[in-house]
Amino acid sequence: MTPSYGSLLPARRALLASATAFSALSLGLSTFAHAEEPMKVGFIYVGPASGAGWSYAHELGRREVQKTFGNKVQTIFVEKVAEADGERVTRDLVSQGAKVVFGGAFGFMNGMVAAAPDYPGVAFEHATGYKTGPNLGIYDIRTYEGACLNGTIAGKMTKKNVIGVVAPFTIPEIVRNLNAFTLCAQAVNPKVTTKVIWVNTWFDPPRETEAATTLINQGVDVLMQNTDSAAPLQTAKARGIVGFGWDTDMSEWGGDAQMAAARLDWSVYYNKVVADVLAKRWKPGNVWLGLKDKAINYDHYSVNLPADVRKLVEARKQDIISGKRPVFAGPILDQAGVIRVKAGVDLPDADKQKMNWLVKGVEGPLPN
Repeated sequence: MTPSYGSLLPARRALLASATAFSALSLGLSTFAHAEEPMKVGFIYVGPASGAGWSYAHELGRREVQKTFGNKVQTIFVEKVAEADGERVTRDLVSQGAKVVFGGAFGFMNGMVAAAPDYPGVAFEHATGYKTGPNLGIYDIRTYEGACLNGTIAGKMTKKNVIGVVAPFTIPEIVRNLNAFTLCAQAVNPKVTTKVIWVNTWFDPPRETEAATTLINQGVDVLMQNTDSAAPLQTAKARGIVGFGWDTDMSEWGGDAQMAAARLDWSVYYNKVVADVLAKRWKPGNVWLGLKDKAINYDHYSVNLPADVRKLVEARKQDIISGKRPVFAGPILDQAGVIRVKAGVDLPDADKQKMNWLVKGVEGPLPN
């Protein structure tokens, strides 16, 4: 006997209910699995991720992000990226699923500006630049504060009153550091003059070594580098003079020839951005951190640094943090003797960020 349609309804309803329940369970499991997928965070480095210096400091920041957020994030990075390749690498990281991309060098700016509008759901952050967008922020550390502390030591340690800098490019960031190094050396030793060699590269150990050697041959007895390798400090050690760790501790290469290290901690900002993106509250901005934010740590003093000099530099550090003695407080004269900052005035950040002049005491013109 063939069952009637009416007699089949209860069974059909039970089957439909089971199917609906299974679908709901599947959807729930799928949603749960999706919710647990880590957010990808991409980093672009201009130099090598290991060793010392600028890119290594960013790498240490990336590691802190992974440690802080655990399985909530997956951090990925690309090292040794030519600045002209910034846009391609930015787009490649997004294609891999990155929801946050940090470009860790000035030269990546234009590439990120070009790529960002095509990915409105991605948060882009660019280090040391000046262009922003609806989903592109910029961030920086006041490295000139560390350069000032280097200068404080240099002014006291030099015996020839000639200090030197191996500098990469004539961008405001580097000009600020060179000027700060000189001004703070002169504050403790007015006789100081500064020699500089522009190497037009961020990372090129042989060229950095050559520049450091030339400066030492010209009479420099305290050396600072704004390039990314430890080569200048190694050269200083080999030639019997002193220098500094820049961006990271470089005592592994410089030993006790490293008087101190101005270490950058990018995780202070990286952790905040990642937390904001995860919480869906991120907004692009223009952030400039410094000693008071613990984005710079000045430490790893040499045993050869006299106690009175260390005390002096620690006091200078506290004066910068408190605002009692800003690095660029006037009066400040440029190379031509023109007053650039009047007495009692602290140079505004807007002027620091476009600095294109050298202070009195720096030898040689500023190249174009």
